[in-house]
Amino acid sequence: SMASPALLMRVVASAYSVAEKAATIVRNVMSAGDLGIVEKAGPNDLQTKADRLVQMSICASLARKFPKVTIIGEEELPTDDVTEDLIEDGHCEEILKKPCPAQYTGIKEEELVIWVDPLDGTKEYTEGLLDHVTVLIGIAYGGKAIAGVINQPYYNYEAGANAVLGRTIWGVLGMGAFGFQLTEAPAGKHIVVTTRSHSSALVNECITALNPDHVIRVGGAGNKVIQLIEGKASAYVFASPGCKKWDTCAPEAILHAVGGKLTDIRGNSFQYNKEVKHMNSAGVLATLRNYDYYASRIPNTVKESLVP
Repeated sequence: SMASPALLMRVVASAYSVAEKAATIVRNVMSAGDLGIVEKAGPNDLQTKADRLVQMSICASLARKFPKVTIIGEEELPTDDVTEDLIEDGHCEEILKKPCPAQYTGIKEEELVIWVDPLDGTKEYTEGLLDHVTVLIGIAYGGKAIAGVINQPYYNYEAGANAVLGRTIWGVLGMGAFGFQLTEAPAGKHIVVTTRSHSSALVNECITALNPDHVIRVGGAGNKVIQLIEGKASAYVFASPGCKKWDTCAPEAILHAVGGKLTDIRGNSFQYNKEVKHMNSAGVLATLRNYDYYASRIPNTVKESLVP
């Protein structure tokens, strides 16, 4: 008989279904009309009922199946019993059928860390910029982001009544990434995607130094990495502290799975072991191609201002 699928593939297959359940919760909260908005650190740091319910759903569903995995979510929530209607027990068969990359076949549950952003782009969600919103489930091993799932609950939401709403993108290092059409940005064009609501003098100084042809300002780290892999932007540049490990883990894994690169603004790799600090204090620099072109143009003054 066939050997049972490797743990990593079972975790990714479950995370896929868990992310689809999350998307349903996100859409249901929005259509019910009461977002239950709470300010955390200020008006740009919001939490909604969707953030809370989705995190409970993702963390409880994965913890039930993989009890020894460390799961770290954005929101600080009570770990009371989660209602059964939030539990997703399914998995994606198609993912289970794919062979696990050899370097990951022996992984044990206690060696994995899952970083969860239940709703990346909360501010945009509250403002109705629904295409910015993603659900992020990143999977790390040995401190490295090795697999990720990004769900866009509102993908296609402007395509009319008969369009299928939402999509799930997933990837594993050494295997590739799926659920989208990999596209390179126009050759010779320097299109920078950056923050929409967390701008600063430093953020703008850094972008100016890159002399871009065009700047796109959107919410969400997941959304920005999707802009890279779909060829809408050539670099994601954020010269500021503010994003956290749960923002970058899943997108980094997917970007790296297709040959891209994501680091802090100084070129350091991120570490995702469970002991690391949550804040990415030195910002983000990411590209699908031509990483060195952008890295070489980040001003030293910017690098010196951002301490990892």
